[in-house]
Amino acid sequence: MDLFYSNRVISWHEHVRGNANGELDIAHCDKFISCCDKAGIDKMLCSVPISDDPFCPPEKFIAANNIVHQAMRRYPDRILGMCFVNPGYGETAISEVKRCVNRLGMKGIKLYHQYFIDDPVLFNFVECCTELDIPILMHAGKVCDEDTIKRQPRLSDGVHFAKIARRYPEANFIMAHIGGGGDWQWQIKAIADTPNVVVDMSGSVHDCPMIEEAVEILGADRILFGTDNGFSSCIGKILGADIPENHKKTILEGTRYLRFIERAGKQ
Repeated sequence: MDLFYSNRVISWHEHVRGNANGELDIAHCDKFISCCDKAGIDKMLCSVPISDDPFCPPEKFIAANNIVHQAMRRYPDRILGMCFVNPGYGETAISEVKRCVNRLGMKGIKLYHQYFIDDPVLFNFVECCTELDIPILMHAGKVCDEDTIKRQPRLSDGVHFAKIARRYPEANFIMAHIGGGGDWQWQIKAIADTPNVVVDMSGSVHDCPMIEEAVEILGADRILFGTDNGFSSCIGKILGADIPENHKKTILEGTRYLRFIERAGKQ
């Protein structure tokens, strides 16, 4: 674990959660921070995505973002916020993004599978995020089993990301959890030629060549460290990766994306 303890480690894919009263689950948040301390993770980009409601109305995603802000205020030097919205609500969703970024100091956007990322519904939304200069992290995967397709019929894959990235080359996209979204080899090949798409390596899948092939095809600077709250697998896959140590440091620090988290902003 010396690699983690002796270097700056930024996790771009983490979650906090609410309690039965719709407030931050403080016990869970404190335990999460304790785990990050033990793992040597310095800063965590956290969100509260709503995955079980395909309609996800504004009152739900606004409440979710307020929970994230509570976590940011509890651990201002550790937890950084990612604003979750359903972009289908148009100007309401855009207003919430601006509130979270400009007033609450959040660093980026987290989307789930309410829409494909290249759906025209998202065009104005992506333009807003580009103007604000914030990254868009979206739940993603390339799956073939009928059960997952039925549960997530609008699950974005690498082709969707490549299409939106070509339409908006100045936007910044994070294709989530290559280690938890089915065929990771298909995914990284699909975005190879769109440099404004990066990946996070989170997920419970820890195939031996995953990190190595991602570095070979994308480059280390297009891979962000993340665990999606699954610490052991993700720590193990980076420690065990057969790549140079400087590439591991680049991934752990998220060198290309440091500018997004180092900007001043209230919490």
